[in-house]
Formats: sequence, C-alpha cells, structure tokens
Amino acid sequence: MKPTLLILAAGIGSRYGSLKQIDKLGPSGERIIDYSVFDAKKAGFGKVIFVIRKDIEKEFNEVFIKHLSRYIEIDYVFQELDNLLPGLVCPKERIKPWGTCHAVIVAASKIKGPFTVINADDFYGFEAFESVARFLEQGSTIQSHEYCMVGYKLKNTLSEHGLVSRGVCETDSENYLIKITERTQIGKKDGDIFFKDQSGNDILLHEDTIISMNCWGFTPSFFPIAEKMFEEFMITNIQNPKAEFYIPLVIDDIVQKKTGTVKVLDCNAKWFGVTYQEDKPMVISNLKEYAEKGLYPSPIWGTQ
Repeated sequence: MKPTLLILAAGIGSRYGSLKQIDKLGPSGERIIDYSVFDAKKAGFGKVIFVIRKDIEKEFNEVFIKHLSRYIEIDYVFQELDNLLPGLVCPKERIKPWGTCHAVIVAASKIKGPFTVINADDFYGFEAFESVARFLEQGSTIQSHEYCMVGYKLKNTLSEHGLVSRGVCETDSENYLIKITERTQIGKKDGDIFFKDQSGNDILLHEDTIISMNCWGFTPSFFPIAEKMFEEFMITNIQNPKAEFYIPLVIDDIVQKKTGTVKVLDCNAKWFGVTYQEDKPMVISNLKEYAEKGLYPSPIWGTQ
C-alpha cells in the first residue's frame, strides 16, 4: 500500500500575518505545498490529505484541490475549535486550533494505511520524503507501532527574523528516539542558540542538536494512542486558551512507556520555511536556485 501524505494547513499564521500556504514563492509562481506534493509523488506516495479550516475551504479548493488533483489523489478534512469530545465546550477566548496532534486525529477516518505528516509551510526536500517512504514500505503493517521522524540539525532550521518552536530530540546509539521535548522561543543571542524555559531564563542549546520539523512517519496504530491522550489532555486543559496538543507530547509518551519505537532518519536535505514575512526573500532565492540547478522543473508541474 502506497503511503498517504497528511499536510497540516489549518494554522492561522499569526506570526506571518497572512494565509502563507497560498503565497507564490517559486520562480513560476509555485507554492511550497507544490514542492511537497511533487516530492511525495516522486517518492511513491499515492494520496494527499489536507487538514484545513472551513473558513478557507473555498480559497483552498480553488488554489490547490482542483489543481493538484490532476496529478495525485487529493482529499481534505477540517480542524475546528469545536472538534472536541462529547461534553466539552470550547472556551470563548480560544482562537487558535488545538495543535498539531489534534490535526492528525481529525484525519483518522480518511487514513487506512501508513502515512507521513508534514507542515504546509515548510520545505523538506525530496530526501526527506524518500527516506520516510522507504521506512514505511519496509514491512510496517497496519498495526505496527514502529514509527519514524526526519531529524534536522537545529542550526539549519532557525529564522533570522524571530523566535521559533522546535521538538528537541535525544537518540540512542542506533538512532532511536529516547526523548523529545517541545521547546518554544528558540533563537540566537550573541552567536549562540537559546530557548526560554517556563521561568523566562535563557537555556543554551547546541547548534547540532537534532530537532523535529514535524515530518513523521506513522501507521494507523498511532490514532487510538493519540485519541486517548487527547481525551486526558482536554480534561486538564479545556479552560486554557493557549494550550496545544502537540505531536511530540504523544511521541514522548510512546517512547517513555516503550509502547512503540521511533526511528530518527538521517537527512541531509535542507529545510526552510516562512515563519515570518521577512523569511520570504530567502525562500524565493532558494527555490530559484533549485530550479536553475535543475533539481525541480519550472513550472514544477510543467512536465507532469
């Protein structure tokens, strides 16, 4: 069974200032999503599912669904604030969705086999999709609890224009994940990299620290684990307007309780994204360079 690509595209993009998923950044007007779908199809993926919001459905349909469905099977689901368990009511103060793992959960009914999760506004590179697809195709059954993630070096994933959040990883000698911690407010200061702890203190991070950029490989066995944890999370956090249910929360629980394994895949591909508006020139320059080197056709779907 060919793996499915699950693209998380419901984020509001508050730091960026607009619906960045539809920005034309490639030399022929391509969006970053075009590159992800192109690479995934090349790597052997058979279907793409988007997680979006209802209020962007019409625009997203016009820009992506009709266009990309000519090249690969496309579907989508909604992530909304009221996608909650029976008896729970979303606080009026809540603005943002409930987080990346909540986005994965809402797609459960659409996914029957192995799948990869990525962000809509990040460029991962073909190597990332190829390595995850190869892992998932090496005997991962529907009920297998053997998962994977693509690891990137922290120094290659920072923005020059503001703070970022990253899943900081620890691995064993065989590159299996032993711990992942979601760190927020990561940035450079006097040439070093720091994150702020809950007390507001700057904590040093090594530049070669392996981090998650939300490129995961799962089987459907992940869904009941995540759904159970989400139920527990919501009971505790329903009144917290800023609480988010991140994928690393579930992953860390899995590896700590040894209910599954997560292989960290070596990847030399360059990651970049548009966290802030000021990141756009760098992204545009990189995509232009890739086209000039022949790494991608321009227009990207021109030869398909």
